[in-house]
Amino acid sequence: MATYDFGGKVAFVTGAARAQGRSHAVHYARHGADVVVTDICEDVETNPYALGTSDELAETASLVEEEGGEALAVEMDVRDESQVESAVAEALDEFGRVDVLANNAGIFNSAELVQLPEAQWDEMLDTNLKGVWLCSKHVGKHFVERGDGGKIVSTSSTAGAAGMPGIGHYVAAKHGVVGLTKTLALELAEYDVNVNCIGPTGIDTPMISGFTEAYGEEALGEMGAMGGPWNVFEEGENLDASDISEAYMWLSSDAARYVTGVYLPVDAGFLAK
Repeated sequence: MATYDFGGKVAFVTGAARAQGRSHAVHYARHGADVVVTDICEDVETNPYALGTSDELAETASLVEEEGGEALAVEMDVRDESQVESAVAEALDEFGRVDVLANNAGIFNSAELVQLPEAQWDEMLDTNLKGVWLCSKHVGKHFVERGDGGKIVSTSSTAGAAGMPGIGHYVAAKHGVVGLTKTLALELAEYDVNVNCIGPTGIDTPMISGFTEAYGEEALGEMGAMGGPWNVFEEGENLDASDISEAYMWLSSDAARYVTGVYLPVDAGFLAK
């Protein structure tokens, strides 16, 4: 495991109640950061599995503190600009600064595009794309006002670089995250802000287990049928959330100070085929 020094820095992590978001928050704290952990802590109507809870968000905050970081837990819906603006203001009141934004919040569900209800499209794009923009907007304003740099790292997907049947709305959102990342990287470069995104393959999280419980194992297989195994090292095995956290840490660190506008696959070779 690489070692980084985030001492004196504050990370703002969305979707932090469990899974990848929790892993990222704990990793930031392990390397010295204080962490703002946020999550909606309620379910989304068109998503078939339960999302993180208030208790799970509180548990994430406790895990951050066990690593030696200070934690601030905020229940926030990334789709709602007033909630995002308020959460960023609360973070600044508590810590005086934010240095890293980790845009991790997301949902994952299925329908063929010609059958997709409008509400399901809207909730997917609002959560997985609009939410990234809103958080980047309000933390980005702080970076611009401060003028001494910052890091934005967002979660795209292998679906941000390829078409996949059955999840066209998810594909569109994750492609959008890549385009948003590239444009933000150019707009914020003069303020020494690095903006990047990561493209995970299948990760062992409640998102994947909830999806397969709702639609069946065959649904995931159909998505990947055109591209082959999600993991070329260990076919059929999902990655661990910590594998994505390691990429988050590097992109959030000074070691990646000249890396910006990048879509970084952590995909166990899925996109190499």
